[in-house]
Amino acid sequence: MTINRRTVLTGLAAAPAATLVSGQATASSQPSADLPPVLHRFSFGDAKITVLLDGHLPLGPQLFADYEEEKARVALARGLHRMTPEGLNIPVNGYLVEQGARKTLIDTGTADLLGPNLGGLGAGLAAAGVEPAEISTVLLTHMHPDHSGGLVTAQGAAVFPNAELVVARQEWDFWHDDAIMASVPEGSRGFFQMARGTVAPYADRLKLFEGEAAVAAGFAAVPLPGHTPGHTGFMLDGGDQQLLFWGDVVHSTALQFAYPDWTIAFDTDPAQTAATRRKMFERAVADNLLLTGSHIDFPGLGRVLRQGESFAYQPAPWQFGL
Repeated sequence: MTINRRTVLTGLAAAPAATLVSGQATASSQPSADLPPVLHRFSFGDAKITVLLDGHLPLGPQLFADYEEEKARVALARGLHRMTPEGLNIPVNGYLVEQGARKTLIDTGTADLLGPNLGGLGAGLAAAGVEPAEISTVLLTHMHPDHSGGLVTAQGAAVFPNAELVVARQEWDFWHDDAIMASVPEGSRGFFQMARGTVAPYADRLKLFEGEAAVAAGFAAVPLPGHTPGHTGFMLDGGDQQLLFWGDVVHSTALQFAYPDWTIAFDTDPAQTAATRRKMFERAVADNLLLTGSHIDFPGLGRVLRQGESFAYQPAPWQFGL
């Protein structure tokens, strides 16, 4: 594990980071600030997909391994990104996929775990006209708090009372391994405690899978290890094309397409993370794959292009909108 108290405290704004690593934080289904709902809808095959913006997370440049200021300046100049005093403001996205009466949620946002600029996913669901009880399946790309935090209320109850929770067995086992938790720095153990707490109410309706399994109607798992051991994307079959929800393959659209080897302090295995990212980029280019990700610039729908020895992100045209 490379996560530690120092990197979190220096990489994020101080108050959210202190909450994040304390091990005392509780999740809530309510947003941690009065954030207006932000959502974008588009159709894909027979499915209606709503991108739900949970908010933005400031990541300091020191969190990126091999970070070089001049390289970053060049990469940032190519787009609309800029470095603020708090760092890069990284979006946190979740996804509602509606297939007839079946409603699937991919990741659940942060609730109140990571500070006042996040926690808006629940308001987005409400604005989309969807009640938590209507969610039939929750697919977790992994068990970091910006993905699993919205699973539980402040009292520890399930926010989605009728949903089956689907997560990779390797991911579940990693965060529930007492020996692994005891082996990491004390400042990182809060991540384990939060991961366990957010999924605990779903233990009696839990679906664990391995490898490239069919995990829900129209969805197949795509193992993407490195960021966490069981980090997983989910491929949605749209008939004549596919859409990959790739989780945290990329944290910074501006930096990591240009410099795929720049890992981040939250990566459990940096070398494997970089290898997985390059492999996924190559596949996305070769297959002209439509994709979206938890931290790709909202609304986060696009493709990967080759750009010399590196890569670039191309947002999808707006004709996908409803």
